[in-house]
Amino acid sequence: MVSVLVNALFPTLFLTLFLYSHQTKSEDFNSFSNETNFEVSNIAGTCNLFRGKWVYDASYPLYDPSTCPFIDPQFNCQKHGRKDKLYQKYRWMPFSCNMPRFNGLNFLKGNKGKKIMFVGDSLSLNQFNSLACMIHAAVPNSRSTFRQRDAISSVTFEEYGLELFLYRTAYLVDLDHDKEGRVLKLDSIKSGEAWRGMDVLIFNTWHWWTHTGSSQPWDYIQENKKLYKDMNRFVAFYKGLQTWARWVEMNVNPAQTKVFFLGISPVHYQGRDWNQPTKSCMSEKVPYFGLKYPGGTPMAWMVVNKVLRKMSKPVYFLDVTTLSQYRKDAHPEGYSGVMATDCSHWCLPGLPDTWNQLLYAALSH
Repeated sequence: MVSVLVNALFPTLFLTLFLYSHQTKSEDFNSFSNETNFEVSNIAGTCNLFRGKWVYDASYPLYDPSTCPFIDPQFNCQKHGRKDKLYQKYRWMPFSCNMPRFNGLNFLKGNKGKKIMFVGDSLSLNQFNSLACMIHAAVPNSRSTFRQRDAISSVTFEEYGLELFLYRTAYLVDLDHDKEGRVLKLDSIKSGEAWRGMDVLIFNTWHWWTHTGSSQPWDYIQENKKLYKDMNRFVAFYKGLQTWARWVEMNVNPAQTKVFFLGISPVHYQGRDWNQPTKSCMSEKVPYFGLKYPGGTPMAWMVVNKVLRKMSKPVYFLDVTTLSQYRKDAHPEGYSGVMATDCSHWCLPGLPDTWNQLLYAALSH
């Protein structure tokens, strides 16, 4: 039943999934990439900010982690003993145009009185911390307030009335505790009530969809009131994102709220992705500098792209996947204080600062 439904909904993706397994080379999807041009142009005008290279910049990083009060300890790699700092010194340089340098004071003035919310998992926390630190560096003596209650954290820059929010949700769709157990509900977003009234929403999800065994936080997947013990994870991801897309279509007024979706943030546990099969991110000191990342385009990127292309409301795709794939050097590694090996999150200062520079460019456009 599931396979029939999926073949009806998106046969190209379903066929590609089983022919190419979980990853495919980027050159095999040129037609899909071409179809994303309208999303990229929404952000970048006539140039593509997401295609470029990493260059050394002695003026980086954009802030000092020891003076920023908003970094979650697991992202403060220097605090946990990482001695090299080269990973902080790389700037993203697009091939075809200049990316504006982040100006915290301009960001505060341009977004005075506004509410900006990140919605997603710990990668959203990574980006939320980063933006708070980037702004704080511009006005270190300005009054700011941090609050946390249940799933919502916030930083308010009082003088400017700018509020940054983080809503923690691993799947965007609901994960409920029912009589059957923990149920991931692919067609339900009750938590969306907390996302209303924002001027900017930046969504992210993917990493938890892959979890299995003891790290999987649900017992069943539910769709149309029917329970499944399991489901192909890309199929489930697609269905969940469709529910999120319907929520945006029904609840967001583009004249009042700008919506962004952060592209898939890669992991670097498998060195074969950059042609070094005996390695992981551990002790990596420099980015990958090749023209094409050997690991190819993640299948999850294909799913996100397909959902976004079908939406009628404008959603700005922060297509950070490729530029992030190059940054095998920028993970906490063994310096998170939480995980023995962390090749999925990012040190701060670091890569999420570039994600926020791209957000800054989009909001300024």
